[in-house]
Amino acid sequence: MFTGSESDRLALRELLDRYSDAVNRLDADAWSATWADNASWVFRGGKVEGREAIVATWTKAMAGFDSVWFSAFPGMIAVDGDVAAMTTHTFEYLSATGAAPRLQSGIYKDRVVRTGAGWRFAERAFTPKEMKL
Repeated sequence: MFTGSESDRLALRELLDRYSDAVNRLDADAWSATWADNASWVFRGGKVEGREAIVATWTKAMAGFDSVWFSAFPGMIAVDGDVAAMTTHTFEYLSATGAAPRLQSGIYKDRVVRTGAGWRFAERAFTPKEMKL
């Protein structure tokens, strides 16, 4: 289901693309700019609150990888005024320092809000699926 104006849906897709690009470049500043100030990130059984804490957690995690390739695409975008719900499918190639590379796919359930700076992730809840090489 894709609902809402084309311009909002395009802006949300561009937010997702900026997020993916920042992950691939390991660019914490660009990645941070995709999150709302009071966002929450739910993954691997934990919940991180606030953009600063989210970015600190991500930066620490990314320090353990020699390389990452991250791809994402929306399965659903539903815009309702200044809030949107998205389902985002992901695929990652993860090469951790000192470990064998691995593949991971997953699904984010996202809540996105329109801010003065544009659309930002307010909540991302990730369910991973490990894949065998």
